[in-house]
Amino acid sequence: MAKDDAAPSPGSAPWRGADPFVYRDRDFYVFLGVRFLSAAAAQILSVAVGWQIYAIARTPLALGLVGLSQFIPMFLLTLPAGDIVDRRDQRHIYALSLAVSAGCAILFVLLSDMKIARTEPFYLVLVLLGAGRGFAGPAGSSLLPFLVPFERLPKAIGWSSSVFQTAVIAGPALGGILYVVGPVAAYGTCVLCFSAAALGVTSLGGRRRSTQHNRQISAYERVTEGVRFVRSRPVVLGAISLDLFAVLLGGAVALLPAYARDILHVGPLGLGMLRSAPALGAALMAIGFGRWPLQRLAGKAMFAAVAVFGLATILFGLSTSFYLSLAALFVLGGADMVSVFIRTSLIQMATPDAMRGRVSAVNMLFIGASNELGEFESGLTASWWGTVPAVVVGGVGTLVVAALWMWGFPKLRQVDRLSEVVPKD
Repeated sequence: MAKDDAAPSPGSAPWRGADPFVYRDRDFYVFLGVRFLSAAAAQILSVAVGWQIYAIARTPLALGLVGLSQFIPMFLLTLPAGDIVDRRDQRHIYALSLAVSAGCAILFVLLSDMKIARTEPFYLVLVLLGAGRGFAGPAGSSLLPFLVPFERLPKAIGWSSSVFQTAVIAGPALGGILYVVGPVAAYGTCVLCFSAAALGVTSLGGRRRSTQHNRQISAYERVTEGVRFVRSRPVVLGAISLDLFAVLLGGAVALLPAYARDILHVGPLGLGMLRSAPALGAALMAIGFGRWPLQRLAGKAMFAAVAVFGLATILFGLSTSFYLSLAALFVLGGADMVSVFIRTSLIQMATPDAMRGRVSAVNMLFIGASNELGEFESGLTASWWGTVPAVVVGGVGTLVVAALWMWGFPKLRQVDRLSEVVPKD
């Protein structure tokens, strides 16, 4: 019998389940490694692409188009991808999506080596990257409940989030260092990380869902089932939409290349530090959740975190001090992680196995809209009003959204324990 399949022993990892033939320690560890490598690569790529495109175009709108280029394919593909994930092994889909990301990084290597001085080829590759992410989101986010026992899921989410945020800390800083060496070095590292993550996914075991599906309904009906599921649960809908509009308006991170170059006057290394600051705050908060999961007042904590996120965004927008900006981004990241942890836990615990892919797709569509479309919104408003007013107005808008959602989704505000949302059937 393999070591991973041995019977549980005292002091073993807390996520080992009652059935060791289903839940293996190594699968959770490999999943954490995949999360780290893929997230670090995505951050390195984001720093390199953002700096390179802004150096070519020198306009905030060019940074906004980085987000829009990725959002359009994600918008078109994420919901159908969720249906495919629910009918296929999400491990295969996730691995293929990471391979597509590796391919995009190779294309960026070629563009940089050829010293292309136009932005259009970069945007075309970003469209392909967004298509891969459209499948990677539902596949990756729906996988964890099949690798750990249900009773350990909140703690596993906390550790997964902490590993992800650690990568988001290290990735931008490493991206800044690598970009000083050259963009080819930055993109080449992304190729290695995405490829290793894809190989790691192919080795994952864990529980499999039932292969029986209702074949009497069309693909369109299957996709809309996920949307109807979210709409029928005010707590889940409120949590997802709150994150959408809060981050959509408060997307200061999208304009960091402009802040680094034109306002704070720091180079690629400074940009890497600015990108790492919110991730550091988020990572520390995620480590806390991994060790001490949130027990009470989940709904109120989520709204308070969104309000702090908005205030920190305003402070960052007004700051002309590099260190004050780092502090504001640190607080912003910690507050965002509180919201992310609660939202993720609510969705994972409220969703039955048969719907995980499609519900994750709805969630990822909202996240993509808040992040990538938020980048476009930030770049567009910055080109209209200026960089600083765009960030400040976005922070104020986040506070307004938090107040409106507290009034419009009282059931979300009243959630106490996360276990309250577990389906009774």
